[in-house]
Amino acid sequence: MYSIQDRQKAIDLYIKYDYCAAKTIKVLGYPHRKILARWYKEYLQFGSLHVSYRKTPRYSDNQKNAAINYYFERGQNISKTLRALGYPSKGTFKLWLSEKVHSEHKPRLLNSNMIQSTQEQRKEAVIELCVRESSAETVAVKHGTSRQSLYKWRKQLLGEEKTKTMTKSTKRVLPNDKDKLISEIELLKKQIYKQQMELDILNEAAEIIKKDQGIDLRKLSNKEKANLIDALRMKYPLNSLLNITKIPKSSYFYHRECQKKPDKYSSIRLEVKRVFSENQHRYGYRRVHSELKSSGNIVSEKVIRRIMSEEQLNVPGKKKRRYSSYLGEISPAVDNIVNRDFHSDKPNRKWLTDLTEFHIPAGKVYLSPIIDCFDGLAVSWTIGTSPDATLVNDMLDTAIHKLKAGEQPILHTDRGSHYRWPGWIMRMDEAGLVRSMSKKGCTPDNSACEGFFGRVKNEMFHYRSWKDYKCQL
Repeated sequence: MYSIQDRQKAIDLYIKYDYCAAKTIKVLGYPHRKILARWYKEYLQFGSLHVSYRKTPRYSDNQKNAAINYYFERGQNISKTLRALGYPSKGTFKLWLSEKVHSEHKPRLLNSNMIQSTQEQRKEAVIELCVRESSAETVAVKHGTSRQSLYKWRKQLLGEEKTKTMTKSTKRVLPNDKDKLISEIELLKKQIYKQQMELDILNEAAEIIKKDQGIDLRKLSNKEKANLIDALRMKYPLNSLLNITKIPKSSYFYHRECQKKPDKYSSIRLEVKRVFSENQHRYGYRRVHSELKSSGNIVSEKVIRRIMSEEQLNVPGKKKRRYSSYLGEISPAVDNIVNRDFHSDKPNRKWLTDLTEFHIPAGKVYLSPIIDCFDGLAVSWTIGTSPDATLVNDMLDTAIHKLKAGEQPILHTDRGSHYRWPGWIMRMDEAGLVRSMSKKGCTPDNSACEGFFGRVKNEMFHYRSWKDYKCQL
């Protein structure tokens, strides 16, 4: 039992830590929550702790010592101890162990809030954890610490290496009965035999029908399955091969009989090879069919195509490269300052420009305008039959002449070469205009100008005949 000094110290710390029982027990290492609550209730009732007050214990000291000795002598198993002795409860027995550990392994206090164990004590605890025959919780209780702290000490001392702990054996326990052992051996032999058969089928699929080794056998045709079975029939029974390949027995014999029949297109097959070879491998199945037809061999084009596919008579040819007019960057692109904000409170603040094309019977006509975001009207525009630098430069010069003193709008364009030539950049810099460009291939970045082109074409160009107009610009 605890002395009056230990009990009074527990009450003082309990009050000091704002009635936090967990913190008090962590610092002192004793007592149980319920005992601390009983001590505090007595302290409030009488103003002090009475030495004479003592509850008659349910179990004597001899019973307690006997239970603890049995626990440590018989493998430190709590459940086994309680079943053998018939007393006490599991919680009471853990309390007895905690009291014994506290009395034998009292930790040294570093300060009022923290328990500090020495390095030697930690090493002993870690060694016992690694070679233990009981649970880690029992080792932690024995050394007056928690299970989490115990594993933390092991990590600090041994690093990340895995230590050898007591684990349940994963080895299969073999039965003592001889008949059972023999039956299990036979079952294992059958499993090995089946797996070897499946492996041989996959290998033959890779060799004979040119399939990957990981091919699903269910996706093979019955004809391909019949070929596999013929290749392995001398090594494995027919029924086993049929079960694995999932092909009916009647289907297998049907394809086997079909293979025995002579090829009715054997003569045509030779003629196809001859025509294909004589023309330097340049004729496709249509030209080959025409040659055979002219020589009196009447056969379907589909048959010619199938024969050429089976014989791998392919016409060599070069793969066409996709056309691209991109020749590289003319000058560095600038940032997108407008960023799809096409609103302006005053004129000559934000300008947009782009090129559009009109198809008329006389040829093509190109329009290059500058649109003001203030009212959506064209500040200037030029029309020409060629989308060259002169078209956009003349448009820019006209727009610059219309600016008043101090007006330096942002001019937003796409990344076309017209707006990246030195002549365009020089005009922009001399006039003090700010350049802004859309992302590459991103039409929505200049959608306001595209909308202007749509309205012009819908209201003026489409649904109108331009037959008598000539491109004289």
